[in-house]
Amino acid sequence: MRIQYLIDENVNPLYPQQLRRKEPDIVVEVVGEPATPTKGTLDPEILIWCETYEAILVTNNRRSMPIHLANHLAQNRHIPGIFILNPEMGIGETIDELIIIAKCSFDNEYQDRIIFLPIP
Repeated sequence: MRIQYLIDENVNPLYPQQLRRKEPDIVVEVVGEPATPTKGTLDPEILIWCETYEAILVTNNRRSMPIHLANHLAQNRHIPGIFILNPEMGIGETIDELIIIAKCSFDNEYQDRIIFLPIP
């Protein structure tokens, strides 16, 4: 499986811009772009979109995302994964981490999990 990302609308737009610039082979979608959930879409609906389109969600949402994921899984649904950004990491460092993850991960390695970046 090839990893693709859905970037949450509240993530700095430099993240998708730099990901696309540095590694154009990685599919990077952003909430609010064509064919993605519209801005303001509720998190449970975003998780369903990620499940349907097999995209890992990249977000800053530390507080409520664990609850939304638990509810999603309780409905016998799945998600390729959720990556939560680390405010201590610089944008360049985070971009490099996301590129390495996309290139070196196993199929379903992050399924149904929340991963706090960086990966140890």
